[in-house]
Amino acid sequence: MVVYREPGREAPLEVRLVSWRDHYVGLWVYDAQGRRTYDLDMRLLDDPSRLLRRYSVGWYYTGPEMAEFDKACPRITVDLYPDGRGRRTEERQGQGGGSYVTSPSLRDDERWMDRPAFGEWPLLSAQVHGLIEPPAFEAAEVAEAAEPGDGDAPATCWRPPRPAQPGPINELFRPGVCVTDGYHPEMTVVEPRRVGTLCGPSGLLAVSGPDTDEGERPRITVPVPPGEYVLDEARVRFSYHCEWRDAEVTTTEPTAVRLLVSETPAATWRWPSARTTIPGCSSRSR
Repeated sequence: MVVYREPGREAPLEVRLVSWRDHYVGLWVYDAQGRRTYDLDMRLLDDPSRLLRRYSVGWYYTGPEMAEFDKACPRITVDLYPDGRGRRTEERQGQGGGSYVTSPSLRDDERWMDRPAFGEWPLLSAQVHGLIEPPAFEAAEVAEAAEPGDGDAPATCWRPPRPAQPGPINELFRPGVCVTDGYHPEMTVVEPRRVGTLCGPSGLLAVSGPDTDEGERPRITVPVPPGEYVLDEARVRFSYHCEWRDAEVTTTEPTAVRLLVSETPAATWRWPSARTTIPGCSSRSR
């Protein structure tokens, strides 16, 4: 972690968070009120000498009294991908106030930056703060860190973003189990529904990602005994307030479909990967 400070200023100028093991460099820029005004997510991909400016969001506070990340704060979000694609989203009225989405027109050197050597981190927000002199670094005294993986690190420690892990997949097919999708806190698994069978005479099961236009898709092949396998649909029942009916409504919806190759529960799960997969990037939540 690198913190950039200026004498006489309480809030930091910039904070850099580095974890090469997780292919990640994060950057936070602060204003005089101590509010984050810019968040940059950089990723180390196939080329170890440069970083992709994968994701950024800038907040444009309308006054010193506006709280950090206020929903009414105008902001601009930029998503960039290794193949040159991208998306720029401008929300001039903040969240819920409408958005204007375009494709960013950026040069290659605006999408990528050279990986700096240790101790040679540039102050990327120098122009924002009106600074012209290069920063001088001082080593800070810190408490002895816990060894990686020993479980003693405080819960408040910063941790780099990492790929999403499999959720309670087996539980989705166990009637009576309570789950949530983040929107409905009380969802109860009901009996799975048999929806069909799949014939696999070759003994090789091919699995591919969704049919999209985004280049290579995740894919794997798994050997299975030749034969027919059933397809089950997992379902949950939950209640919610229906604005159209102005009443509480109970409904049952599908959550997943499985190809049942064995009655024995899975011990581990392995996600497919593709050459263009970005380490640490799943559906990004912040």
